[in-house]
Amino acid sequence: MSYNPFSLQNKTILITGASSGIGQAAAIECSKGGAKLIITGRNPKRLNETLNLLQGDAHQQITADLSIAEEMDKLVQLVPNLDGLVSCAGTAKYVMLPFIKEQEITDILKINTIAPMLLTQKLVKYKKLNKPSSIVYISSVSGNEVSTIGLSMYGTSKSGLTAFMRHAALDLAPKNIRCNSINLSRVLTPLIEQGTMTNEEQIKEDLKDYPLKRYGKPEEVAYGIIYLLSDASSWITGTSLLIDGGFSLKR
Repeated sequence: MSYNPFSLQNKTILITGASSGIGQAAAIECSKGGAKLIITGRNPKRLNETLNLLQGDAHQQITADLSIAEEMDKLVQLVPNLDGLVSCAGTAKYVMLPFIKEQEITDILKINTIAPMLLTQKLVKYKKLNKPSSIVYISSVSGNEVSTIGLSMYGTSKSGLTAFMRHAALDLAPKNIRCNSINLSRVLTPLIEQGTMTNEEQIKEDLKDYPLKRYGKPEEVAYGIIYLLSDASSWITGTSLLIDGGFSLKR
């Protein structure tokens, strides 16, 4: 076998939000790298579609809504010991500040921030993460690097997730569990495609802020995830990897 420091051979990886978008792309690319995947999401039909796209065998799907405590507990009980966790599940909503409702804040924080925190805590508590292992949180440039009109709730939730990653990296370093995040700008996923920009003129104007003149592709994010899961990044923890097409350079 040729030398490959980015190989995921013999690694078991849990990916949340794997039924579409970045989570699905991460699962597919990790399977190509030799990993055994445990994929989870709320929609069993779409989750099964992802499962059928994976290379290799012995992969597993577990349907779970991580905003529901009992379903998260079920997931933690069912997963085997893990070499990696990729936290992709998330949601976004464009709302101008005067029109924000308390329930909307609660819902976004619960999915984007609280669920990844609690899942990490439970996996550590029940010794489901091997030593060494790697956790990758999918965050956003809206959390720290840039500010965007209408995204105050989303940005706050991702800022909290990135901050949690850094503190968790310190807490878990003695256990040889690494924690990092990937901070993204716009990536062509269903979440973005269902957003506020629906015509070519809006997109053309928005792309002026991207030095590379295009949005990202889910598989391009997956390659960064693979790096942070692999032994190639074994001396990296507490870091936010920017994958944003240069978007934050102009802010």
